[in-house]
Amino acid sequence: MSHETMSQQSTAAEASADRHLDPRLAAKARELAAQGTVLLRNDGVLPLASESRVALFGRTAKDWLAVGYGSGGDVNPPYISNLTDALRESGAVKVDEELASAYDCFSEEQPADPGTVWGKWPTHYPELELEDEQINAAARRNDVAIVVIGRAAGEDRDAELAPGSYFLTEQEESLIARVSAAFERTVVVIDAGNVMDLSWAERYPLSALVIAWAGGMESGHALADVLTGVTEPGGRLTASIARRYEDAPSAQNFGDPDVTNYVEDVFVGYRYYETFAPGTAQFHFGEGLGYTSFSLGLESFGSDATRAHLELTAKNTGERSGSTVVQAYLETPDGKLSQPARRLAAFARTGSVAAGQSTTVSLDVDLRDFASYDDSGATGHRSAYVLEPGTYRLHVGQNVKDTELAGEIEIENLIVVQQLEEASSIQKGCGFDRMILTRGDDGEATVGYEKAPEEQRDLARRILDRLPKALPEPEAGSKPSFEEVRSGKVSLEEFVATVGTEDLVALAYGDTTMDSPLGVRGNAGALGGVTESLRERGVAPAITTDGPSGLRVSAFASLLPCGTALASTWNPEGVRELAELHAEEMLAKGSDILLSPGMNIQRDPLCGRNFEYFSEDPLLTGLMGAAIVNGVQSKGVAACPKHYAANNQEHNRIFSNSRVSERALREVYLRGFQIMVKESQPQTIMTSYNKINGVWGHYSYDLVTTILRGEFGFDGLVMTDWWMRMVEDPNFPALRDSAYRVRGGIDVLMPGSKEHGGDTCDTGVKDSLGSDGGLTLGELQRTALHVLRFVLEANPQGHATSAEKGRRNAM
Repeated sequence: MSHETMSQQSTAAEASADRHLDPRLAAKARELAAQGTVLLRNDGVLPLASESRVALFGRTAKDWLAVGYGSGGDVNPPYISNLTDALRESGAVKVDEELASAYDCFSEEQPADPGTVWGKWPTHYPELELEDEQINAAARRNDVAIVVIGRAAGEDRDAELAPGSYFLTEQEESLIARVSAAFERTVVVIDAGNVMDLSWAERYPLSALVIAWAGGMESGHALADVLTGVTEPGGRLTASIARRYEDAPSAQNFGDPDVTNYVEDVFVGYRYYETFAPGTAQFHFGEGLGYTSFSLGLESFGSDATRAHLELTAKNTGERSGSTVVQAYLETPDGKLSQPARRLAAFARTGSVAAGQSTTVSLDVDLRDFASYDDSGATGHRSAYVLEPGTYRLHVGQNVKDTELAGEIEIENLIVVQQLEEASSIQKGCGFDRMILTRGDDGEATVGYEKAPEEQRDLARRILDRLPKALPEPEAGSKPSFEEVRSGKVSLEEFVATVGTEDLVALAYGDTTMDSPLGVRGNAGALGGVTESLRERGVAPAITTDGPSGLRVSAFASLLPCGTALASTWNPEGVRELAELHAEEMLAKGSDILLSPGMNIQRDPLCGRNFEYFSEDPLLTGLMGAAIVNGVQSKGVAACPKHYAANNQEHNRIFSNSRVSERALREVYLRGFQIMVKESQPQTIMTSYNKINGVWGHYSYDLVTTILRGEFGFDGLVMTDWWMRMVEDPNFPALRDSAYRVRGGIDVLMPGSKEHGGDTCDTGVKDSLGSDGGLTLGELQRTALHVLRFVLEANPQGHATSAEKGRRNAM
């Protein structure tokens, strides 16, 4: 992958365009790509000794995979650094030029071109065939071998249980086998955005195993820094790696094009392994090595009714300076509701600590944040978050597997933490058996199953009872400008009351097409001031751009580390700093809304967009998402977390139905969004393509209005992912398409058109408004309030306001 082959043709940058980018952003990206690099095995070969003679095997050392495929990585970087050239430039080691030149020639003759066919990108590239004597000769010339294996997946392109995707090819395994046999010391580097099978690492005498997550344009430089000891590999795994794919809790329930039953329920990732099958995880959640070692000492544990405060000392017991990640895990007592053996409860990354020195780490945990949602009424409190009585234990360590008990909190009687109402539950007749914890006579945890509860609520009655009222009629002839709202002369409600029907309808749609003429070339679309009449009143259009690994526009832009790489740093503050610098690039390139961060849970290792997402854990996901939102929005532009919700599979994603219990939905798949909303107050959020319990995300009243707004307190703008499925509302026959969407509380259809690539909007809102049983004026005004409040607070840059730049079909 080179910078010339990164972008789709529709958003390619002109070769003569300005290539200058902020060096501070590049430097921060390099720093975090290195800090997110995960060292899983090391016998002391790393860092490489000064002047080591190094033989590089595998074309990916040169043809570096810097990001996954699709809109999340479709960026025009001015360069992509690779490992071969970065090691050459470092001067710290001596690269075997005979071997490197052979790969250079191979790369030129058979370039690694991902092509331009959407969703058909290659997951790997064929390797250079080497004779045994070439490998043996390289072993005689060099001290260390580094074998680089590359993998890619992406949007609309899940990984597959096949060689070249989740598994090694015969060619790759032969290369590892022959190189590790010929060299005394062999380092294997995985360049990927997604987890792949690593069981082969136990079959060969490897000195070190490194995962270098797709790190953007500074990938090669960052990894060279790690390998040569300029910086340490600071990464810790954010998802478990099973010895066999079949051992993953989701393995039997992934990939179906129509329906996926989330049978594992709350036992996602490490929660399953640590509870039922600890031996099946090859590498554990939170695991990763540095170039030094740390011991943890508990200084104090204080608690009150539900809260605990921990003071720990982290001592560097090695010979180099370095840092570690201190992790606290909650063990919940058995009760009426099944509980995982461990849940991440808090974490902190230390700063750099000199050899022999110590640092103090403080962690705070409130059990109420880890209350369990009773979706069946088993505790006597259906639709409530509860803490059941018993002993709650906190364990502390440097990964989920190796922890020690730090303290306990005793809950004498059941506590109802929050009474809610049923929402987005499994449809009637669609229930399935979900995983629960049972115990044998010896107390051992074993997998059991129970029927997941089905819906009981009356959704139609809920919606009708909560329809918003229309705003008071304005005075005759009143037509204030939006500037008067900004200055406080009139309220936003008074302004919206004067907006005519045509413009009210327009506010519920984007500017119909991607690459809207209202904004910078290559943008994802515009919303807000999409009609000339709105712009005449001072409502500017807000320009969206794809993310999260950079700005997808027809200009050169920084390609940043993928979501998994950033999360692997376990460093929210560093990620916030990166996002703050990225926001400055947004301002320079003409972006008002960055479609980022990706917030979905890494439920299964085959999900193609896992590289965009952070973790299998909702706490880590939520805090990393909040870091990006806070950083971006600190500069006056907006972030748009996505894809709300349970978008955990790319195969047939626009029709696939994610069936998930209300408990698992709330505790796992929505929890990261909830934390992010609380910690960062994003101005926008994007729904997902898939169905959640039979309802598409872009129509779901319960997900958006009941939970996101009503429970989480979100008060911003909700937009669809790009285009949606046009259907009738099953509860209200007079509503279809965007009328169904607006009633659900989803404000804007993006990019606005009815069909992919089209330039006309559906007429659902227009046809339904005011009809018998149709959409009400109050509902449409509610949407307008959300959109215009965003425009008011975000103050878009107004990239285009003239009539000749706007295009809008009559609605």
